[in-house]
Amino acid sequence: MHVEFLVEEPSMEYALNNLVPRILGQDISIKIHPFQGKHDLLNNLPHRLNGYKKWMPADYRVVVLIDLDQGDCLVLKESLDHVAANAGLITKTQRSERGFFQVLNRLAIEELEAWFFGDLEAVRQAYPRFPEKLEVKENYRDPDAIKGGTCEALERELKKAGYYKSGISKTKAAREISAYMDPDRNRSKSFQVFRDGLLSLERSIV
Repeated sequence: MHVEFLVEEPSMEYALNNLVPRILGQDISIKIHPFQGKHDLLNNLPHRLNGYKKWMPADYRVVVLIDLDQGDCLVLKESLDHVAANAGLITKTQRSERGFFQVLNRLAIEELEAWFFGDLEAVRQAYPRFPEKLEVKENYRDPDAIKGGTCEALERELKKAGYYKSGISKTKAAREISAYMDPDRNRSKSFQVFRDGLLSLERSIV
């Protein structure tokens, strides 16, 4: 099986390069296509999916992964499913009776950095001065509900610990943190849904 990932920025590409082989194993081939932000991905998605429809082999799957930001998760998810349907591709939501589907649409809620807060052990391995037991504090108990933006929260805590004093590098942080992430211990619900969706890809091959 081969999986094509469409993501909105390079930081997600760095993270997935480390995470996907741990979820799906080393025998799965992947290719990750980063776009220049959320709007760029959404604007190009119809054309890209129409292109896949014309040539995609039976054992290929497409994963569209996008940040929710401040949007409505149901509206955004339905919009992504609609674009795939218009291209003539079957999504996991619309899968056949046999479980066959070609496109997996998933959201990072509210953005990639929430997944890092879901595995603070990995953050501390990458940045040893990062505060201990941050996950027990009220503001950080639910990685997908951190107020004020998860990227901003991560940058704030890293700066307090003496890292990235001139501003966080999202790609560098993504590469360094994801190198230590364990998909089975992540507390982020949106990560768990993403992980479980990936695991269902192989079962969709008929």
